[in-house]
Amino acid sequence: MVEAAADLRVEGEVIGETLSICPECNALIRAELIEADGKIYITKTCPVHGEFTELYFGSAEMYHRFKRYAHDGKGVATPNVLKGSITCPFDCGLCPSHLSHTALANIVVTNRCDLHCWYCFFYAEKAGYVYEPSVDEIREMVRVLRSMKPVAGNAVQLTGGEPCLRDDLPEIIRIIKEEGVDFVQLNTNGIRLARDFEFFRKVKEAGLSTLYLSFDGVTPRTNPKNHWEAPAVLDGARRLGVGVVLVPTIIKTINDHELGDIIRFGFKNIDVIRSVNFQPVSLVGRMPRSERERFRITIPDCIKRIEEQTGGQIPGDAWFPVPSCTPVTHLIEAITGRPQYELSTHFACGAGTYVFKEGDRMIPITEFVDVDGLLNYIQDVADSIKSGANKYISALKLLWKFGSFIDERKAPSGLNIKRTLFKIFIKHDYSSVGEWHLRSLFIGMMHFQDKYNYDVERVRRCCIHYLVPGGKIIPFCAFNVIPELYRDMIQKQHGISIEEWERRTGRKLSDDLYRRIEPEEQ
Repeated sequence: MVEAAADLRVEGEVIGETLSICPECNALIRAELIEADGKIYITKTCPVHGEFTELYFGSAEMYHRFKRYAHDGKGVATPNVLKGSITCPFDCGLCPSHLSHTALANIVVTNRCDLHCWYCFFYAEKAGYVYEPSVDEIREMVRVLRSMKPVAGNAVQLTGGEPCLRDDLPEIIRIIKEEGVDFVQLNTNGIRLARDFEFFRKVKEAGLSTLYLSFDGVTPRTNPKNHWEAPAVLDGARRLGVGVVLVPTIIKTINDHELGDIIRFGFKNIDVIRSVNFQPVSLVGRMPRSERERFRITIPDCIKRIEEQTGGQIPGDAWFPVPSCTPVTHLIEAITGRPQYELSTHFACGAGTYVFKEGDRMIPITEFVDVDGLLNYIQDVADSIKSGANKYISALKLLWKFGSFIDERKAPSGLNIKRTLFKIFIKHDYSSVGEWHLRSLFIGMMHFQDKYNYDVERVRRCCIHYLVPGGKIIPFCAFNVIPELYRDMIQKQHGISIEEWERRTGRKLSDDLYRRIEPEEQ
């Protein structure tokens, strides 16, 4: 299919150049970022398949504000790919030109699933094979993660398919914990956890840290996936003391009218829900332009809808890009003298804010904290310590200065923001982080790429990676966006045919499919 170039060209100012890929043939091609009509577009031309122009970021103003926080990270001192003729993104694993260490490592424990969501990246029937790494393979993957320098990976997300289809999931979690990983997150639709509390308990006792719960809306129409099961999942999490992150995949014209209601649902259950992490849909595969325009939504578009749907209580200027938090990392590094986790992902990849509840009002952190001023001051303190200033005196100065960035009169009642921030930044006290989360809801955005809006500079800075058999670590937007080179090729190589899986297990793959009797049918 060749796109009609004349119909797609946008007129505006070229604000940057990058590399991208052709959505048709994967050829590496030059691309330009263009500011037009208050938005940012990416445009590229393949010599064979013509021109492609795609919405990249729905607000030029927010793009330029977020860009101020851009920060390249430490990279990796222990790359999986030897230095040589590296052509990003076709030599992932990680390579010496990668600019961010692994902040979160995904392990696909199965590609089987009990649902068939139309927008899903993949599942076994679609792939044509079953991929399920053994517990020994998973242990080896985690050992590679833990051996990375300068910062060893310390956070793992188990994903799929649906990870809960593996009966040995508790054993997998125990193995990961044995290898020294502190944080284990389970990416799930929650259906088995809702129906099998004993399994949920075993998963928790094995060392589960958090549920990353798919949750696409507050109504059956927007969330047919687990609308009826989610309350039981939350109830089980309460009983077991497991924190929950709600993960809505946002698709324009499908569920983008419920963003405010999803946040209100989070606050209604704030005793167990720690965060809502919105994910604007990644339009995988080939899709005509008319369908992309129908479904495409970007981070600024979601933020605008949240402002509208909360009556302005969570405004657009309350949001910050992921790398904005790097001054906190630099301060902790200066105090401890050791490399720390650094979220140096590309500024266009994600955003977030903290929101507190006071009666019927939602109060973003920016209403009572000068976040920009505080972050700049924290960076100055970190720089002064690294230049030789006494870290204890510097910490005391920071404590004294905190008050000038905080308006206690506008802060939620009963929240000693100065004390809490001091304990987090200076004492490096993780119990204080827990205390903070009990009073607030973190609201995040993460927009993974697809072949139409692909930006190689984003891939180079990715900090969410996949562990795979054989010892490689692959950035998310290489692994899933070019599946023929990464996800599908690797999993097919290490998988077995559906027929072979059914012969070995004595089951049909279709037996996994969840057949709900909805309330009105009971």
